[in-house]
Amino acid sequence: MSALLWLLIAVPLSTGAALGLAGRGANRPAPVLGVGAALVTLGVAVAAALARPEASAPLFAGMRASLAVDGLSAVMVVTVAAVTLGVLLFAAGEFGPSENRGRFFGLMLLFAGAMLVTVTVTTLPLLLMAWEVMGATSWALIGYWWQQPERVHAADIAFLTTRTADLGLYLAAGAALAGGLGSLRLDALPGASSPWLHLVTAGVVAAALGKSAQLPFSFWLSRAMQGPSPVSALLHSATMVAAGAYLLLRLHPLLAATAWAGPLVAWIGALTALVLGAVALTQRDMKQLLAASTSAQIGYMVLAAGSGGVAGGVTQLVAHAATKSGLFLAAGAWLTALGTKQLPALRGAARRYRVVGAVFAVGALTLAGLPPLSLWVAKDEVLAAARTESTGLYAIGLAAAAVAAVYSVKALWYVTRPLPDQAEAGYDTERHGTRHVPRAAPVPLWALTGAAAVLGVLALPGPASWLKRLVGTPDEASPAAWELGLSAGVAFAAAGVAWWWSARPEPAPRAAVRWVEQWLFLERAAESVVVRPVLALARTLAVFDDRVIDGAVRQAAHGGLAAGRLARGIDDGGIDAAVRAVASGARSLGRWARRPQTGLLHQYYAQAAVGFAVLILIVLLVR
Repeated sequence: MSALLWLLIAVPLSTGAALGLAGRGANRPAPVLGVGAALVTLGVAVAAALARPEASAPLFAGMRASLAVDGLSAVMVVTVAAVTLGVLLFAAGEFGPSENRGRFFGLMLLFAGAMLVTVTVTTLPLLLMAWEVMGATSWALIGYWWQQPERVHAADIAFLTTRTADLGLYLAAGAALAGGLGSLRLDALPGASSPWLHLVTAGVVAAALGKSAQLPFSFWLSRAMQGPSPVSALLHSATMVAAGAYLLLRLHPLLAATAWAGPLVAWIGALTALVLGAVALTQRDMKQLLAASTSAQIGYMVLAAGSGGVAGGVTQLVAHAATKSGLFLAAGAWLTALGTKQLPALRGAARRYRVVGAVFAVGALTLAGLPPLSLWVAKDEVLAAARTESTGLYAIGLAAAAVAAVYSVKALWYVTRPLPDQAEAGYDTERHGTRHVPRAAPVPLWALTGAAAVLGVLALPGPASWLKRLVGTPDEASPAAWELGLSAGVAFAAAGVAWWWSARPEPAPRAAVRWVEQWLFLERAAESVVVRPVLALARTLAVFDDRVIDGAVRQAAHGGLAAGRLARGIDDGGIDAAVRAVASGARSLGRWARRPQTGLLHQYYAQAAVGFAVLILIVLLVR
């Protein structure tokens, strides 16, 4: 069975590496190969989820690389593979032959492969490797259009922020070794001795919060919107930002081993859900609204991990992955067709492109948490676990659910309004639109949105009990009937208020505008603390490299050229001149040697006699 697990990660990683190295040379077959690899990966993921294989191989001296598919990772491998397939199907019609499709599909498969390793790994060293590959490929995908400096800058901010938080995993690994653990298996981490246990936990929490764009690291996710829409769909749904939440759900025993980690993680998740939901509410850019909502929705998963609601967190993760990937792909289809992602300019988009509009409507209502769609019951599963820990956590989570209904309905209201005349003329657009949606778009859009709508069955009593047994938390709290009714009432009330308020012609309240300005100031401050020192150090090192290292190399090159010119002068004026002098003398001797050659024998004898006489005189004089 171990071969099945190695195949699960080998297919996307090897195909991705081959396509990435081929680049434009694989432009024609890249979509077919990419979608084919994703389809095979999904099939292997389903088989692995049923078979539950384990695999292990030597990694370093005394360390092994171990993988396993258990109850929790079985859900995740199918989710990651399914969303990857849907996104790549959409990208196959989105990316034309003018793009470097080999590099794009290669990076996407590497990205997904690294996530598959992350969700199946059981040892910390291999987790670190997958974590690094995921970060590097996300940087390359966000900055995919590297010719545009603002996109590269956004990729740098996202990469440096997450890398700063990722240092926590190295801290955790070092503390685990110092804490007397004989193994770096993830399930052995709670056994570290104090105070190393607290360092291990702090490192894991920091890395997970940074990867999942939770407070105070949330600002990087809005910058990641500079990448192509399929990248946003994959990054915001089943990979990257979901990785941190998954790690916290996986390591809930580690959080429970300390008195402070669980409550801290739960409160950060709840506050992120509320604060970033309010940020999403104030956005006028569709992708920025969806980005802020991603941090908010991931906040529920983090809340679940901190309060012991592992099954609820998994339900939220799976439902959100399907919902958000469909919404981002729909937004990307409109961006391609209309050339804009600004909400005022997207008025009427759902009426003009009805298939995409229907998909977006279902996704937005699901994101709003309206019953009977999946995120309604998923949130209630999380809130039920939170209520057992703290009434305050439950209240904040419920308030965040109301805010989610408002920003989701706000986006839906804009795209369903009549199309204004200005939009026909390209009003408020960032680029020229194609005025058509890719032909391949409806299939993945309907598949992902359909899954988003029906995955709520995981929270019904029977499936919920099965899921809790599957992930190993059979005693986890379930929502009571009054909790389901209360959250449904809050969602409907908030959605109704949002629809009524959106229809009002008045501008946004000044208080809301001031709040947004203050939040953006805080985000810039956080960015300056986390990112700008690293960029300043990078610029300093670049100047040092240019002026010192490169200067020394240039001076050495100039010295080499001068020595070469000197050697050439010596060679031309000395050695070559001597050779020419010897050759000239030899030619002169040859000419003198030919002069006595008259052809008369008696002259030769006379010359010989004279020569012998001269030799005799020389001998006598020398003596």
